[in-house]
Amino acid sequence: MKNYIADLNKAFESRVRLGIMSILLVNDVVDFGMLKEQLQLTDGNMASHLAALEKAQYITITKKFVGKKPNTTYTVSKEGKKAFNLHIDALEKLIQKTN
Repeated sequence: MKNYIADLNKAFESRVRLGIMSILLVNDVVDFGMLKEQLQLTDGNMASHLAALEKAQYITITKKFVGKKPNTTYTVSKEGKKAFNLHIDALEKLIQKTN
């Protein structure tokens, strides 16, 4: 019997990272404020999860100024989209095999 748990991506084990990736997949670009509001997280908690996803090259971070205010936006990378879709597929297979 296949071990479907082995196909799950450790980068997405956290519910926060699962939430971040889910939001990014349905939006072209998302800013820090929107992510923070949607997920109800502190700045530090959000930043640490975003940094982990960036390190894995699953998201792209863009920093710029809008007027005189800094604005940070996030997009999912090709690698991130592929990895997340594989993770979701593995979850679906695991659920199907346990029913």
